[in-house]
Amino acid sequence: MRYPVARIFCIGRNYADHVAEMGGDVTRSAPIYFTKSAHHLLTDDADMPYPPGTQDLHHEVELVVAIGASATGIDRTAADSVIWGYGVGLDMTRRDLQGTAKKAGQPWDTGKDFAGSAIIGALTPASEFHLTEQKIHLSVNGETRQDSPLAAMIWSVPEIIANLSTLYTLMPGDIVMTGTPAGVAAVNRGDTLVGQVDRLAPVRTRIV
Repeated sequence: MRYPVARIFCIGRNYADHVAEMGGDVTRSAPIYFTKSAHHLLTDDADMPYPPGTQDLHHEVELVVAIGASATGIDRTAADSVIWGYGVGLDMTRRDLQGTAKKAGQPWDTGKDFAGSAIIGALTPASEFHLTEQKIHLSVNGETRQDSPLAAMIWSVPEIIANLSTLYTLMPGDIVMTGTPAGVAAVNRGDTLVGQVDRLAPVRTRIV
């Protein structure tokens, strides 16, 4: 079964250790959202061309949530009812462009939204996967770069969905990328990336 992606929502600064490594304030505050175009989606096992305009391409492994029902202003206790499934994704980032935009107080679009910047593995239906004590992990060329319990998220999946639904009417086809833990770093041409969450299909790509 194919899941037709319509919109990609991303949450920034959702693991305290990652906020700290990026020099941010780890105090819990309102979620920070940005978007990626569905045209920039890359599916699992496809090669990712190294993007233009950057010398500092970074990996960010994330739990992905696929929405399966309309939701407006729902309570977090109802969030599970609108989730179609789960997956693992890579939020690829032109870190140098993002850093320049941050310093200037400008949007992050050029750093976050570009061809191949959202890489998503096969989705698992929600009926076959339940969030418990899973960990999220990313390796580059077989070496661990990121490794964290999903429970370390500042904003949980139900809280993200409930909050996001106060800003948008969530619809089937919407993807939510839920943030990345510490360990983000640069990748280069020839590198192979593998992102994993226990009991979900991994996401893989090679930078070319």
